[in-house]
Amino acid sequence: MKVTLVNPPQTASKYKFMGVIAPPLGIAYMASVLRENGKEVDILDASAEDLTFSEYKEEIKRRNPDLVAITALTPTIGRALEAAEITKMVLPDCLVVMGGYHPTFNYEETLQDESVDMVIRGEGEYILLDLVDTLENDGNLREVKGIVYQEEDEEGNKSTIINEIAHPEPDLDKIPFPAFDLLPMDKYRLLDMDTHMTTMITSRGCPMQCSFCSSAAMHGKFVRERSVKNIVDEIEFLTTHYDIDTIAFMDDTFTLNKQKVMDICDEIMNRNIKIWWGCTSRVDTLDEEVLQKMKDSGCITIFMGVESADQQALDNMNKNTTIEKIETAFKVSRKLKIRTIASVALGMPGDTKEIMNKTIKFVHSLKPNYAIYSLATPYPGTRFYQESFEKNLIKVKDWSKYTLISPIIETVDFSLKDLRRIQAKAFIKFYLRPQYLLSQFIKDGPYFIKTVFGVIKTALGKTPNTTDYNKRDIKALEP
Repeated sequence: MKVTLVNPPQTASKYKFMGVIAPPLGIAYMASVLRENGKEVDILDASAEDLTFSEYKEEIKRRNPDLVAITALTPTIGRALEAAEITKMVLPDCLVVMGGYHPTFNYEETLQDESVDMVIRGEGEYILLDLVDTLENDGNLREVKGIVYQEEDEEGNKSTIINEIAHPEPDLDKIPFPAFDLLPMDKYRLLDMDTHMTTMITSRGCPMQCSFCSSAAMHGKFVRERSVKNIVDEIEFLTTHYDIDTIAFMDDTFTLNKQKVMDICDEIMNRNIKIWWGCTSRVDTLDEEVLQKMKDSGCITIFMGVESADQQALDNMNKNTTIEKIETAFKVSRKLKIRTIASVALGMPGDTKEIMNKTIKFVHSLKPNYAIYSLATPYPGTRFYQESFEKNLIKVKDWSKYTLISPIIETVDFSLKDLRRIQAKAFIKFYLRPQYLLSQFIKDGPYFIKTVFGVIKTALGKTPNTTDYNKRDIKALEP
């Protein structure tokens, strides 16, 4: 059985307007597990290859797989379904499987599309392997954990079969490195820089219960960590075989385990690996000791969730942090000359004009190198989505708008248009400060100018309509 794993055309990214195109690690891991177990597999990253749907049609026809597995996030589900429909059009006997965050939490809705035969819920590496083994051996699909599909009886009546959820692999070291050789590694970039970059994951799961994050629901509340040796082996493999010089660690909180971070940094330096890297972090996990060690080993950028300048708002989000800790993390990072990206969420329930203006000013006071002003977006699988649905706050049903740039919910005080204006104002006030422009240009040069143009275009709504490649207006179902 031949398997093709697909990242559909023109997939959106909340970082794309900042010039970031990253490899789809999820399907790359799935490919490596399939191949390790003797399966024939390839990857089609149609987004990175910048394929149109017409070009995708020709390419999937040429590859002629028996099974196509398509990954989808919430804003890309429409395009994923379009890819599924095209696949069925040219390969009617091909089994089309959908996976990723959105299908995991909205599997019944996803299966309503006649082009989708099956949904994988949760981490898909070993679920897909089990599925392929079962299909190749004419086994019983009801015994494959983690899948949802429709079964037709003798009278033609369909029923949805929801198999038992699959437990994720506890030992991440057992999972082989992503199949980088099946990806267009030359297509991935950061800030349009002349650099060879990729992403990595060093852990899965998150013990934090932030109301707007679906990671714990997807990967579990307990953190599963790769060993330091396994992590640095992959870094060394990437630098040796792909000339990678920049890595972005995409863990929900890379710095959650301080000692592990220190050990990774020591191992990078002990092996004399020359690499630039960045990560995501919670402000309450950082201190000068670990930040200094991170910098010494090549850390140049830290993405930190600020979210709000109002302590009560932070408490309502279950952030479990304080304003003082936010200020300290940025102050120490600035002292050590580590680039920082501050991320905030505007328009959370309870936000007022005063709170949002306070947050916008607070970000300025933190003096980050970059800032992302996201609009509160209730993603399926989160407590925020559940509460927003129950309170009838969700005003937009088109999933392609769930990009953190388009307003989705209304607050008591603000309409969708009001929130969009506030967001645009926040971006413009931050990025068009003369002193900031000069100092950041000195640090990042022409790449910074490209980023600023992208940000301002986004703020002013001048970016291409996200529904250009989304032919469907998908309606939200009750959680």
